[in-house]
Amino acid sequence: MTARLTPDDLDRAADILRAGGLVAFPTETVYGLGADATDARAIARIFAAKDRPRFNPLIVHVPDLDTALAHVTMDAAALSLARAFWPGPLTLVLPRRAGSRVADLAATGLPTLAVRVPAAPLARDLLFRTGRPVAAPSANPSGQVSPTTADHVLRSLGGRIDAVLDGGPATVGVESTILMPTPRGTHLLRPGGLPAETLEAHLATALLPPPAGSAPNAPGQQASHYAPRGRLRLNATAPEPDEVYLGFGPGPAGPTLSATGDLAEAAAALFARLQTLDAADAPRIAVAPIPDKGLGRAINDRLRRAAAPRP
Repeated sequence: MTARLTPDDLDRAADILRAGGLVAFPTETVYGLGADATDARAIARIFAAKDRPRFNPLIVHVPDLDTALAHVTMDAAALSLARAFWPGPLTLVLPRRAGSRVADLAATGLPTLAVRVPAAPLARDLLFRTGRPVAAPSANPSGQVSPTTADHVLRSLGGRIDAVLDGGPATVGVESTILMPTPRGTHLLRPGGLPAETLEAHLATALLPPPAGSAPNAPGQQASHYAPRGRLRLNATAPEPDEVYLGFGPGPAGPTLSATGDLAEAAAALFARLQTLDAADAPRIAVAPIPDKGLGRAINDRLRRAAAPRP
């Protein structure tokens, strides 16, 4: 399936999902690899297609807040966040409601579920047509660069999945921010497309770090993740002779995340630039310093994990 999607295209994609197939589709953050979240065999196909570790939970996508409440319970803080920022690039890790039909494998056996309502109209249309919650991690092999276009998906997962819905480039470009509200406060499990400062202003309190020593209860918590084949050197002011330089703001000529130093533009461009350098087999990549504020926190999180030693 390609651009200029019709209602029939979306109906066929929904049929594939309900039949246990895998469909890649665009959200505002990145392209997700969707499967019926109530079907354990379909969920197992996601883990197999991505070579994803079975301990790494999936995010369950739903079309609206009412559907989310059929699967999770929300305290006052969680409900306030959901009402303020859904649809949007925010995932909430919440206690699973008794009677939820989401397969245990999607939550990797945890008593919590990671849920979100995406803002991309195509994604929400697909979710409404499917009529079931859809588990959807990023549509790429585990640990590699996330996809922000249909071509990125086809390049890495072509032949492993059943369909790709081409809705053009993802607009936000980095995955959702993940929060876990608890009685002690709200933990930031992963910075992402909704800045932490915006969330802290809404909550009128600081976000807490991830709970110490806990097993992964949401995606994006592995030390090595989002990595191209080439090695990354971060906070570089200039390239070394064997490096490609990925700039930000004024600096040496070449590929850049944003020539004007715009963090929203940089976030939207991050994975696309890394995908391009990966396709060109760049052996070493030097990345300019990125301010660690706003969306810069999400960009730096992805870059640090991409540069980490690989398993």
